[in-house]
Amino acid sequence: MGREEQIEEREVLDSIFPDEIQDISETEYRISVLLDIINDDGDDSEPPTVLLQVKYPENYPEEPPLLDLLPIPNAPIHPLFSVASDRESLLNGLQDTIEENMGMAMIFTLVSTLKENAEQLIGERQAAMRHEHEQKLLAAEREENKKFHGTPVTSETFKSWRDGFRHEMEALKAKQEEEDEAADKKRNRGKETVVQLTGKQLWERGLAGKVEEDDFDGDDVSVEGIEELKVED
Repeated sequence: MGREEQIEEREVLDSIFPDEIQDISETEYRISVLLDIINDDGDDSEPPTVLLQVKYPENYPEEPPLLDLLPIPNAPIHPLFSVASDRESLLNGLQDTIEENMGMAMIFTLVSTLKENAEQLIGERQAAMRHEHEQKLLAAEREENKKFHGTPVTSETFKSWRDGFRHEMEALKAKQEEEDEAADKKRNRGKETVVQLTGKQLWERGLAGKVEEDDFDGDDVSVEGIEELKVED
C-alpha cells in the first residue's frame, strides 16, 4: 500500500511542479523551491533557490520521508540566506508538519512550509538590518543635534561663566585704558603744556583787562594768550 501512495503522490507533484522536480531514482527526487522575497532599496540580489531532496522509505507515508536541503550549484550568494548555514534550522522547522501529516501524502505541504519558513527567516533578517540602519541614522542625528544645544546651565556652570566674563571684561578695560593713555602721549609729544589761569589769578597778577576778548572765555584763559601781553607799571 505504501508504494502505491508514493507513486500517486509523485504523479500529483509532477502536475504541480512540472519544471521544478527532478528524479534521482524511483523513490528519490529533488524539488527546486524559489523563495519570493522583496529586496530592500539598494539591494539587487537575486531571490535564492533551495533544493528539497526527498527520499521515500519503504513504509512512507506511515513513516516520515527522508529529507535534505541542498544549494543550487553555482548560484549567486545571497547576503541574507545560505543553505549551508540555515539547513539545520529549516529542516527542524519541518518536524511539526511531518508529525501532523503522518499517514498522509505530505510533500506538497512540506514544500509550502519550507518556502514560508525560509522567506520568514529572510524577512526577519531584513527587518533587523533596517533597524540597525535606522539606529545608526538616529545616532548620527543625535550627534549632529548636539552642535545646536549648549551646555545645560547650573549654578556651578553659571558662576564659572560669570567669573570668566568679569575677568575678560576687566582685561579688555585695562587694555583699552593702556591704549588710550598711549594715544594721548603720542598726541602730546613735543607740545608745550597749556596751563589755564582763572580770572582771579589774572587779576592778582595785574593781567586782567589785557587779554583780548577772544582769548578769554569765562574764568579760564590760556598762558599762550598771555605771553604776548606786557604788564604796565
